[in-house]
Amino acid sequence: MDRSQLLKGLLDIIVLRVLETEDGYGYEILHRLRAAGFDELGDASVYGTLRRLYRAGYLSTYVQPSESGPHRKYYALTEPGRKYLRQMRDAWEDVSTKMQALFDTSGTAKKGRS
Repeated sequence: MDRSQLLKGLLDIIVLRVLETEDGYGYEILHRLRAAGFDELGDASVYGTLRRLYRAGYLSTYVQPSESGPHRKYYALTEPGRKYLRQMRDAWEDVSTKMQALFDTSGTAKKGRS
């Protein structure tokens, strides 16, 4: 199954959640996402999401020198970004609860098929 469309719809909440506890720069954010099991997220999708969330005011940026190469642009959640993440988390929990009820194999849907 191709999960890319599902993940595309969740990319905002995934990226914001990764940045909720600690700021990060592009490559590091990609590494955190992959460590969390989101291997199929493309680099371009993640970088595009970072730029879009920045333009929307949900992220701020700052530059830090790097000893191992060029300066790095770090992304950080803004207060509107934290609010947006809370709203998205609430929406996710609502949808997740409803989906779980639909897939509940011990529910009335299964009994109705008997």
